[in-house]
Amino acid sequence: MAASGETSSGDGRAPGVGSTVRLGLALPLLVGALLPVAFAGGGTRRWFGGRGESQRAEAQAAKDAAAEAFYELDTAQRGLRITMETITAVDGSPDALRAVERFEALGRRIDEVSHAYISAVDRVDLDREEIDAGSAQRARAELTAAREELERVKGELDRFEAGLAPLLDRAETQLARLAPAVERARQALRGAGEALDSARGAGLRADELAARLASLGPELTRLNEGAGRHGVGETLQRADRVVRDAEAVRAEALRLPERAAEIDKRLVSLRTRAEALATRSEAVEPVLSELRRRYSLACWQDLQHVPEQAAEAVRQARERLAEAVTARSEQRWPDVTALLATVRALLDTTGEAVSAAGDRLRRLDAAAEDPKAETDKARFAVRDAQRLAMEGRSRPDPRHARPLDEAVARIERAVDGLEGRHPDYWHFLRELEAVREAAGRVVAAIREERGAGAH
Repeated sequence: MAASGETSSGDGRAPGVGSTVRLGLALPLLVGALLPVAFAGGGTRRWFGGRGESQRAEAQAAKDAAAEAFYELDTAQRGLRITMETITAVDGSPDALRAVERFEALGRRIDEVSHAYISAVDRVDLDREEIDAGSAQRARAELTAAREELERVKGELDRFEAGLAPLLDRAETQLARLAPAVERARQALRGAGEALDSARGAGLRADELAARLASLGPELTRLNEGAGRHGVGETLQRADRVVRDAEAVRAEALRLPERAAEIDKRLVSLRTRAEALATRSEAVEPVLSELRRRYSLACWQDLQHVPEQAAEAVRQARERLAEAVTARSEQRWPDVTALLATVRALLDTTGEAVSAAGDRLRRLDAAAEDPKAETDKARFAVRDAQRLAMEGRSRPDPRHARPLDEAVARIERAVDGLEGRHPDYWHFLRELEAVREAAGRVVAAIREERGAGAH
């Protein structure tokens, strides 16, 4: 049994020598088959579990840091681009143009460092299992250098942005004015239109005002097109101009009924003045006759054409008034205003000439009756100037003494000129008047000099 039990193999009996030999031959073959697997797979992972895995982790950390720096730089550049667009939309100054050039240069620098970063990322795939420690270490170095460059350029970008603060503040101030300015322009145009409608409702055509308001229509169209098309500065200027012109139209439209009433009143007043002047001018000829009878030719010859001139002026004034009435009925307000101004000038000038004849006769009569009164007035003016010239001085300034001495001589000559059969009282009066004016000039000069010296 024993023999038979030792030779049995498949019925539960203990193995014999043959079985032992076969097992011994199989083990080396199994180990040989497992060795390549251990070194190719499990062995490599176990190696990275030490120094190699640390290199991969450091490289990955460097990659993450570089990615963060890249993101921050890109975000800063995008924000700064908005800032630059804000500035350039408003500001065309040399400072703004230099800022644009600097930003473009920074953009090129950003492109360079961004390209270097992307190239460093693409060169090594850190997720690849078979990466070796040397590759991971080189990747970490390249990514660290890329991050440092990204951060350096980010610093330049930040400093550049800080320097833009004055330009940005100015641009934002302009932009803040934009919407209110455009709205004010719209409101001004609306107000002008309403005032014009009110004037028309009162029976006034206001054609000239309507044309001025209509000319602002294209300006409103440009305002509605916005600053994006025409620029902020130009849009602000246009809005201010529209407000100014529209408010002028509105003010004139509101005043138009009052202006029409004033014109009607002036028409009546000037017509009355013209009639009164025609009546007064009829009295000039008798005055001239009296002047011719009692005084020398030199006293009245400059007045002898006053009656004819007055009649012609009154005739022209009446014609212009008739034209003004026609223009008023047609509501040509500028024409009415111009015609009334012409009438007023005619009446003023002619009225002075008509009055001059009567004034001449009165002054000549007064001088003929008491020439000493006129002489005393002139002497008093000269003495007053002489006293002022001597104040605080032992001798007068020649600049003051010379004209005053000449004034005294003129008085004496004027008085002497009254001797004779037909004295020229008009020359006498004009000479004494010139003496008083000369004395007045000396007094004014002295006071001006002393006032300047006091300061």
